Amino acid sequence: MQDFPHHYQVNGSATADSPVILTAENVSEIVTAPPAEFGGPGDKWSPESLLVAAVADCFILSFRAIARASKLEWSDLQCKASGTLDRVERVTRFTGINVEATLSIPAGTDIEKAEKLLHKAEQSCLITNSLIAESTLSTNIAVDD
Repeated sequence: MQDFPHHYQVNGSATADSPVILTAENVSEIVTAPPAEFGGPGDKWSPESLLVAAVADCFILSFRAIARASKLEWSDLQCKASGTLDRVERVTRFTGINVEATLSIPAGTDIEKAEKLLHKAEQSCLITNSLIAESTLSTNIAVDD
């Protein structure tokens, strides 16, 4: 890992009527538009969906790193993230983020350790730590046959 601080740059471009094209060095572009809730087409990624996706992605990557460091064997992690957007004191913002994680582990794996590491991943996620929205985690651990 590189020393802090880290810096990230994304470029966005659009015309008056086009979707927004987001680019960053060495990655595929992302095409965005307003969500249906804001009168957009609802068929492209939006800033709102990208933020919630960042929470899910960060949770999974945080868990992967923590599980590796803790030598926890696991076979699959499914993460469903949902965000609530509301108006608070005349400001539109996310007021809550909920993460539902389903972890599959091999038979004989310590379930309590797996549960502890899921919660550690939630507490370590730099995206949710950067938001003022309240974040919650619900977990389910399935033991592989």
